[in-house]
Amino acid sequence: MIAVAVLLLPALGVLLFVMDRVEDRLSTRPSAARHARKRHLRLVHDAGPRSDGRLPARRSRHRGKAA
Repeated sequence: MIAVAVLLLPALGVLLFVMDRVEDRLSTRPSAARHARKRHLRLVHDAGPRSDGRLPARRSRHRGKAA
């Protein structure tokens, strides 16, 4: 019985080490992909009033009644 314990001790040590590494890898945040950009949104700034003096049409919240 002592011989079995002595033989299993190295295997359990390796298993503990591997599981510790797997747990550390799973708990870290994933790195950003190579093609991912840091800034996803591009803001379009208002260029001011139109040259013809008209105001842009406002969009309503409801586009219309459904058929």
